[in-house]
Amino acid sequence: MGQEISEARFEKGDHETYLSRLRAETAFLESIFKNRSFSNADPVCGYELEAWIVDDDLNPAPINDKYIKQLSDPMVSPELANFNVEFNFQPRRLHDKVFTQFHQELETLWHKAKTTAQSMDTDLVMIGVLPTVRDSDLTIANISLLNRYHALNEQVLRLRNNRPFELDIQGKDILRMLHPDVMLESATTSFQIHFQVPLDLAVRVYNASIIASAPMVAISANSPFMFSKDLWSETRIRLFEQSVEVGGYEHGSHGPMRRVTFGSGYARESLYECFFENLDHYPVLLPTLFDDDVKELSHLRLHNGTLWRWNRPLIGVENGEYSLRIEHRVVPAGPSIIDTVANAAFYYGLTYELSFMEQAPEQQMGFDRARDNFYNAARLGLDSQIIWLDNNKQPMQSLLLKTLIPLASQGLSRLNVNSNEIDLYLGVIQQRTENACNGTAWQRAFTAKYGMDMHALLAAYLEHQNSGLPVHEWTI
Repeated sequence: MGQEISEARFEKGDHETYLSRLRAETAFLESIFKNRSFSNADPVCGYELEAWIVDDDLNPAPINDKYIKQLSDPMVSPELANFNVEFNFQPRRLHDKVFTQFHQELETLWHKAKTTAQSMDTDLVMIGVLPTVRDSDLTIANISLLNRYHALNEQVLRLRNNRPFELDIQGKDILRMLHPDVMLESATTSFQIHFQVPLDLAVRVYNASIIASAPMVAISANSPFMFSKDLWSETRIRLFEQSVEVGGYEHGSHGPMRRVTFGSGYARESLYECFFENLDHYPVLLPTLFDDDVKELSHLRLHNGTLWRWNRPLIGVENGEYSLRIEHRVVPAGPSIIDTVANAAFYYGLTYELSFMEQAPEQQMGFDRARDNFYNAARLGLDSQIIWLDNNKQPMQSLLLKTLIPLASQGLSRLNVNSNEIDLYLGVIQQRTENACNGTAWQRAFTAKYGMDMHALLAAYLEHQNSGLPVHEWTI
């Protein structure tokens, strides 16, 4: 969905034409897989970080169009709501001192972006769900200017026959409400991790990413509050799934295949299976037509961008060369820059090492169990218990400390990441786990001491974020 489209409205027949081109491109993609015509370059990492613009009162500031023009940086783009922006980072080979490079790049861009925001009497915050966001902020009046977002809202509502979205999140508190458009989605901001791998590793890394989703969402959770309700440890997961709730072909919007989903199963032979599922099970949402050759896969890639698997396979096309990458979408934005880099290091190390286990972990853990683990971890975070590969239920904290962090360290070593890098960034994960203090735990501890004042919470959160310290070192 980062791809802009030329029109927000479509003509009669556009869906049929688009579907015809999508079929042709899906068939061409099948030939690419059969011929193994993918780049076999070493693993590459990349990132997208979403953030909030807030005003002096720490409420969302709907100015991203003016802000982006003022910032004038090609690596920053608008998100769905005009109080959100997205930061993009140059892909890099995943080895040596790659995380120090990412850390420095993020610090430089973040400082520049905050300085620009402050010159406009606003500020930037990286957090999963902004505690101060109000229902009145999440209106169509605050949608960004890009055509793709207006078209997304219109087409999702078309598939739902204009039925409102039903939000039902049952956590420590309960939040139930109706909302008329897709703007609920803009209350969720994330840190999306990209992992480009050779074809021979793609299935294993994709399945490992699915299995790793539970510990990843538990260790990184940073979204407990919405509308002054204490909900899931990572409320963003449940919120996003309900904010664009549209099904597949069967029974229209009530079909069994959701567009925001944990997925329908592991990949078996190749990631082509996901793209065939896209064609076979999901109606076209944005039928914008391109003049590109079938080899560019433009319609296929746009269609894939309107399906939000928590682990989404992506096809890259550059100068006639194709690449495969997995986009890991479960991690929220924040709490700090070093926490962000540590989350990425943990993901890469864990999934890479799982991919080289003698017995594939997807043969040891059924997909249904991986899915149940994920939602349990999203709901309860570091307090969750999940069933791991040995079929034993284990507390998340002890599983991370005894098994998963050591696996991640082995995986980063296998990738030839500098040993000091491994110690530094996995050390952050280690300390966060030992102290049971991720972003959610800190936010809940703050409100337990000072009450449910969301503005006071965000002010303290922002002060600590600006300090640069990892969240496990934040005071209350």
